[in-house]
Amino acid sequence: MLARVAEEAAYANRALSAALDRARGLSPEDRALGTELVYGVLRRQARIDRALEAVSDRGLSDVDPRVRVALRVAAYQMLFLDRIPHYAAVNDAVEACKRIRGGRLAGLANALLRRLGERGEPPLPDPARDPLGHLVEAAGFPEWLARLTLAELPAAEAVAFADASTAPAPLAIRANRLRVDPNGLRARLAAERPGAVVEEAPHAPDALLVRGMDAPFATTAWREGLFAVEDLGAQRVVALAGAAPGERILDACAGVGGKSAHLAALAGGGAAIDAVDIAPAKLDEARRLFARLGVRGVSTRVVDLLQPWRGDQKYDRVLLDAPCAGLGVLRRHPEALGRRSPADVAHLAAMQGRLLDTVAPLVRPGGTLTYSVCTFDRAECDDVIARFQERHRRFGADAPTLRTWPHRDDADAFFAVRLRANG
Repeated sequence: MLARVAEEAAYANRALSAALDRARGLSPEDRALGTELVYGVLRRQARIDRALEAVSDRGLSDVDPRVRVALRVAAYQMLFLDRIPHYAAVNDAVEACKRIRGGRLAGLANALLRRLGERGEPPLPDPARDPLGHLVEAAGFPEWLARLTLAELPAAEAVAFADASTAPAPLAIRANRLRVDPNGLRARLAAERPGAVVEEAPHAPDALLVRGMDAPFATTAWREGLFAVEDLGAQRVVALAGAAPGERILDACAGVGGKSAHLAALAGGGAAIDAVDIAPAKLDEARRLFARLGVRGVSTRVVDLLQPWRGDQKYDRVLLDAPCAGLGVLRRHPEALGRRSPADVAHLAAMQGRLLDTVAPLVRPGGTLTYSVCTFDRAECDDVIARFQERHRRFGADAPTLRTWPHRDDADAFFAVRLRANG
């Protein structure tokens, strides 16, 4: 899986999910360990490579890519997983290297990893005295992202955000009020998974935080459509957008349908929701989600919002959860750390403005437009909205701006604003 992420630009969550579906003979413990290794290596890759470089005479740049992956997996276990004996991690890596490229490179792996076991990780920069160094060396942020983070947040908060972005995200779920309330869902999960801890989450009335639950998608509560997996930040965005019976709502950039399903639940199934997206495969997945959750009143349509809108339909509410750099969801998509650049941010900000221009005329007088992104940089957040309001002066702020953060709220970093169309 790690080789696919590195060589094919695969998304870790989808690649891992597909691999685990195929590996039906794995025990729950091994499935959990496989998940830990994939995400752990991606989150800590900069620190792992730094530690391996320190014990290598020639560096890692010329090492075979598949061997480099095996070294990272072993080093992660040695540096960050106390429950894995060093000798077991080393032996597994050596055997993997033998299968990949033969005995010579297996010997190199053995020597490097044993040296790492003896010396450990080199000291990291002090976050109080060198926050930039900490963000780069400890959190693995590229320097441009580290500087951007420090420009957006005070140094201590930037460090806290970076550290939270390299930690595992909690499992946040939403009780599907079309079928159950949060208390009823807690009771069902307690009966099915008595060892799990299920807690109410602040600021999101239908949200629960779940810890210590194995295979949540294998529960009968999941199969019966009693809950959906939805980050706390995303749940608060949908709550900000709102929904009521009898309304006509557009979920622009609907993706796999999580927001549409939540809007339908907020309206008690009584709203007419159009879920549009440019990707047919995502809308196929959305329809499967609606079927599992018992969602009614949502229609799906493939639409490219960068092209002129066809039709004269006006909406009471429009939610635009726009494509963005995803800097607020790094703990869920750590592979993005090495894939984004400042040029991406500028390109996406321009696209977000065009998407807003497309949906703005669809909001009826008195209706609302909610814009959200799962990122925190000013260019895609405040600046996009400021420029939009300069072009569309009938839209004014209708609620306080919403921002969520992993280090403050145990949520992904979201930005959202709700605007009302006056006249």
